Amino acid sequence: MALDKEIKQQLAQYLELMEGDVVLKVSADSEKASENMLELTDELAAMSSRIKVEKAELERTPSFSVNRPGEETGIVFAGTPLGHEFTSLVLALLQVSGRAPKVDGKVIKQVKNIKDTLHFETYISLTCQNCPEVVQALNTMSVLNPNITHTMIDGAVFKDEVERKNIMAVPTAYLNGEPFTNGRKTLEEILAELGSGTDASEFEGKEPFDVLVVGGGPAGASAAIYAARKGIRTGIVAERFGGQILDTAAIENFISVKHTEGPKLATGLEEHVKEYNVDIMNLQRAKRLEKKDLFELELENGAVLKSKSVIVATGARWRNIGVRGEAEFRNKGVAYCPHCDGPLFEGKDVAVVGGGNSGIEAAIDLAGITNHVTVLEFGSELKADSVLQDRLYSLPNVTVIKNAQTTEITGTDKVDGISYIDRETGEEHHVGLAGVFVQIGLVPNTDWLGDTVERNRAGEVVVDKRGATNVPGVFAAGDCSDSAFKQIIISMGSGATASLSAFDYLVRHQTETVSV
Repeated sequence: MALDKEIKQQLAQYLELMEGDVVLKVSADSEKASENMLELTDELAAMSSRIKVEKAELERTPSFSVNRPGEETGIVFAGTPLGHEFTSLVLALLQVSGRAPKVDGKVIKQVKNIKDTLHFETYISLTCQNCPEVVQALNTMSVLNPNITHTMIDGAVFKDEVERKNIMAVPTAYLNGEPFTNGRKTLEEILAELGSGTDASEFEGKEPFDVLVVGGGPAGASAAIYAARKGIRTGIVAERFGGQILDTAAIENFISVKHTEGPKLATGLEEHVKEYNVDIMNLQRAKRLEKKDLFELELENGAVLKSKSVIVATGARWRNIGVRGEAEFRNKGVAYCPHCDGPLFEGKDVAVVGGGNSGIEAAIDLAGITNHVTVLEFGSELKADSVLQDRLYSLPNVTVIKNAQTTEITGTDKVDGISYIDRETGEEHHVGLAGVFVQIGLVPNTDWLGDTVERNRAGEVVVDKRGATNVPGVFAAGDCSDSAFKQIIISMGSGATASLSAFDYLVRHQTETVSV
């Protein structure tokens, strides 16, 4: 599978950054998947004198390991790492060659202190925008610690293995042969799951903030930047920096940027915040907010942070259908990301629940991969834009069922069907299938606030045009608020508004404590 001219030009620039020699040990046969992999490894060797290719017998074929001469690093790619995983390959080559990974020194120390022998295997699809985060994190851990190894496995190449293990969502990581974690995870999140996370003691002694932002998505990042630029003491608490956009594939309505991807934008947000004097507390979930002399934010780990003002920007999450079988079969046929998990259902029958833009876009994408797609819409009409509906109805392998109330997702060890009631006739129906993609909108992440601030029936924080809540000194922005529309650009604007309003509040109420 030859690389196109543009990719080769970019790759050549990266390969010049290699600091030492690298040996690719290749296990291949005569099958097409091996031919594709050999074409890639041979092309890499032809492009850099620092890369050598050797034949080997590895656990899986086709696969290749990335090593230093005379030293096994434990990094293996089972399949051909193109698509979203091409960056993972480039980073592996650079890091194995001796180029230091761009990882915080504290995190590097945590990785190097791991004494146990850890063998990770990550099942991915090349169309998954979330998978590279896990692959790159585990590869970096393997480079830093000889006790750790990692194999990336392309589920489309090793279908039998995926079927045998009932893997129906990616990324899915195994540790020492046992299921370890699902979904997008940063290196820090993986360390936390291994028991090396941040505890409450590391937050002791922090001085009160002028502005404390809760949430690290577009709204939270924007709020933190605007606050820090005012020269006031700013902190940001994020459950995962980037928030919901980490699960967004293509973004084509971010003005002045014709096309980008969610993870790329999330990285840009974090890098921009880090340009300023902001205390970033990532991987921390807020538990409670209380007003005393100052506002006190309690975290799930027990730590308590104090601030003179607070901006709530905790975003939203996928809304669940709330029927029997949904929770039981999550990652076993119930999925929420068609771009990530769609390839695992190649040639099978699936359903999409939801007739809005996200649901119809998912159905169109899945129709090109799966055998048949059934769209279930609760209302009497689809809500998606007409251009999407026209495209959907032009597809021969899609069935649209309206007035359908989903009642159950069925299965034993994995999904085997979905049941619904026809809301017009009251009749019950069942459709046999292998996967259900839920696309019915979002629910705000505001449960932790309780009655601290006013929320509407949907759980959204009620704000005025300045982003202020009913509690003086508390502001809200983004998808967790009652904004009319949920869009990235709107969230960023509301974050800026809330931050400027918080600064104005501080100036008006606590002038003597604010340094400007």
